[in-house]
Amino acid sequence: MPGGIPARPAHVLLDVAPLSDESLLAGMAAGDAQAAAAFVRRYQARVYGLALTIVGSPATAEDVAQESFVKAWRHAAAYDARRGRVATWLLTITRNTAIDAVRYHREAATDPDVLLGVLDGRGEAPDPQASDVDTSEQLRSALRGLPREQSRPLVLMVFYGLTAKEIAALDGTPVGTVKTRIRRSLRALRQRLGVADA
Repeated sequence: MPGGIPARPAHVLLDVAPLSDESLLAGMAAGDAQAAAAFVRRYQARVYGLALTIVGSPATAEDVAQESFVKAWRHAAAYDARRGRVATWLLTITRNTAIDAVRYHREAATDPDVLLGVLDGRGEAPDPQASDVDTSEQLRSALRGLPREQSRPLVLMVFYGLTAKEIAALDGTPVGTVKTRIRRSLRALRQRLGVADA
């Protein structure tokens, strides 16, 4: 990766490769460049793959992967094996970093009017007599009233611009389940907001 940890000769990496993830992470926390390089090589493909699935852009995915490894290096000393495996910890860092990248780098429908247009299926704006503040609060209240399993995919789709496939990869859920949850959440929001089906 550009700007990443410098490559080491193959014979040096062979000596480090059999070490456990926890050992490599501990070495990285202690400033061991060989352990850090081996750790990056071990997880580079998985981290990049997850980032690419979420952000959809190879260039952005590369940036996300690089930033994820930097964060892992900075927080390596804080890793607690009792709370989960190293892979899970690292991929959680990657997922969060990728979501942040989507938030800042991708155009998303963040205007409540756009969401309401999606909800009613016609793309029409809500009643112009209603103030933006009232509409925003109605929307937030309606979303808070949904079960988390329904509100999360809807928020990721509308506010962060993720597709059902990207949400499925992010949450480890089948695509069909994500689509069903989005449909249910849209139906529930229509009812809560008093929007008639088209």
